[in-house]
Amino acid sequence: MNDLYGEQHRSLQQEFDTEQLADRVEAIIVQTEIPAEHKAFIESRDLFFLTTIDHRGYPTCSYKGGAAGFVKVVDSKTIVFPHYDGNGMFLSMGNITANNKIGMLFIDFETPHRLRVHGIASIEKDEVLLAEFTGAKLLVRVTISEIFINCPRYIHQYQRLKTSKYTPQIDCETPPAPQWKRIDAIQDVLPANEKDIAEKLGGTITPEEYADLVMKGEG
Repeated sequence: MNDLYGEQHRSLQQEFDTEQLADRVEAIIVQTEIPAEHKAFIESRDLFFLTTIDHRGYPTCSYKGGAAGFVKVVDSKTIVFPHYDGNGMFLSMGNITANNKIGMLFIDFETPHRLRVHGIASIEKDEVLLAEFTGAKLLVRVTISEIFINCPRYIHQYQRLKTSKYTPQIDCETPPAPQWKRIDAIQDVLPANEKDIAEKLGGTITPEEYADLVMKGEG
């Protein structure tokens, strides 16, 4: 039995008579290094989905967005991506420090295409390296275990409209502070350097008012 498939996969493959097909597909698409075409695709993306596992065994799926090229392929076995300012929960980053196995899903919604990555992740705090990623608070270095494309037939085709105004970008002014940091119920627990954000953005708001902003696309 190979590494990609366990007994649980084999059981379903046997039930639906796809065991030989699964082995052939694996042989065709699964690679352990990043080929040139996958490198170009990864570095052209402005979003991906990250999966990590928490201390309870629950998978966490997180959307990660940035300017196109915010994920960098360092070499044929290594990907690096930034962690930007978040909500202070550090769910994905904390999970990585306890369980370093992760998954990454890169999607092109305009020309339907997707790429999956399995790898071993570590948190980087080197100031020199951080300086190469505008707006990064931390970096994640991923050593590739497996990388493979998936059939895109169920990817709905969407058109990209614009980059989020909160996205850190080279040679652009500092992104605005997020609206959720105006919520009245969290003012006493904000980090010291963020205590004045609500005032700068027009005053505090209730959780309900923030939810209204989110529904309007203004969150």
